[in-house]
Amino acid sequence: MTSPLSPAGAPAPAFPRLALALLAMAQLIIALDSTIIFVALHEMGTQLQINAQQLQWIVSGYTVAFGGCLLLGGRAADLLGRRRIYRLGMALFALASLVGGFSNSAWLLIAARAVQGIGAALLFPATLALINTIYAEGAPRNRALAIWSMASAGGLALGTLLGGVLTQSFGWASVLLVIVPFAGGCALLGGWWLPRDPAPLAGRSFDLAGCVTVTLGGSLLVTTLVQGPEWGWLAPRTLICLVVSAVMLAAFVQIERRSRDPLMQFSLLRLRSLRAAMLLTMLFMSSYGVQYYFLALYYQDGYGWSALQAGLAFLPPTLVCTFGIRIAERMLAQRSPRQVLAVGMLAGAIGIAAVAVALPYGATYWALLPGIVVLSLGQGITWTSMWIVAGQGVPAAQQGVASGMAATAQQIGGALGLALLVMVANAGRGSAGASSDAALQGMIHAQYGAALFALLGVGVALWLRPQQDRAAPTPVCAGEG
Repeated sequence: MTSPLSPAGAPAPAFPRLALALLAMAQLIIALDSTIIFVALHEMGTQLQINAQQLQWIVSGYTVAFGGCLLLGGRAADLLGRRRIYRLGMALFALASLVGGFSNSAWLLIAARAVQGIGAALLFPATLALINTIYAEGAPRNRALAIWSMASAGGLALGTLLGGVLTQSFGWASVLLVIVPFAGGCALLGGWWLPRDPAPLAGRSFDLAGCVTVTLGGSLLVTTLVQGPEWGWLAPRTLICLVVSAVMLAAFVQIERRSRDPLMQFSLLRLRSLRAAMLLTMLFMSSYGVQYYFLALYYQDGYGWSALQAGLAFLPPTLVCTFGIRIAERMLAQRSPRQVLAVGMLAGAIGIAAVAVALPYGATYWALLPGIVVLSLGQGITWTSMWIVAGQGVPAAQQGVASGMAATAQQIGGALGLALLVMVANAGRGSAGASSDAALQGMIHAQYGAALFALLGVGVALWLRPQQDRAAPTPVCAGEG
């Protein structure tokens, strides 16, 4: 693949194919880490005697740290250098995975997952910013993002399958330890294969006050959304945490308005494409993103499948998702992102609802397959398109922060969507066990809720302006939207 420079003149990598391989590998590892853990949760809970709330935090600890630190990661990538932050994120991933694999308590394991989330928060915006500054907007960038997206789909497939194989063969710790050599190798090779960071601009500051307030406020907000169903939405500590997080985020806004070199340029929010992308990433995670959680539990608690069987069940949808990414690349050459996104989210709404209808009859898997195929195609189509929209019209110097903004919305959407749908799933369960009819029916209700979120995404996609989809990049100062 050639590596045309963006209009900003970002340095070309010496080994463009190898550079893109490293960037794709980052997304593969992030996706792998988010799904490999699901089929191991049952054994983690049994062997470490972890209760249901702690078990959720093995997933949510990663989500909270990831969502709370993304703007910090984006700013660090823009200011300190994208290659440098890429390597730091990979090193943190390797170290946290090593510690997590040797954990002997729930809280040490949760802490290791949180550090993995910090690593991902550094890695994700740095990777996306590198793609958006190395490759010119249009076909070259779309192609690079398609490859990056296929790596994500590959990580999802590998995570569920490898999680089942490793958990059944070597125990739960192996799902963390397997990441160590890959993340460590990428951290090392990044020094050779990624383009050198340009010299820092004179007079730029890190905006420490802004970083502290948005990181703590964002982390507390995501934490509260995760804990809301357990604490109760009207419980005093829930309300106190929401108020404190709102105060900290309001302080962040005031700090940014007065800062000479702010962490986040609020003028970016004038871009309708970025605002739409933030809403779409939230709805994507609240619909497509919750599938692995509920289906992994339903397969094991409802159908009695082993961890390996549950992992294998996720392989066909992920392969179909990869095909959906290829379809998106071809559609984007002929259609606007607005149209492609509307198709992708509509396919999600239809497919998720079809799976919900079929779940009580799906122990042989064939009943689930039509809905899984439709939602997986929609997932691939939507994923690539929403990140293309997130980068449209954003100046090269702000690509890291813009990526962090869209990814922060994604993580908040995932935490909020999962919290709301877990509440829906548990509404009529009472004290019934995980395999009870009430618990299984609750998970089906949660699936219908996810389908509704996807349907809302269709409306957001149609909110994009048709005339701007194929237009040249619009300067942020133009006051778009």
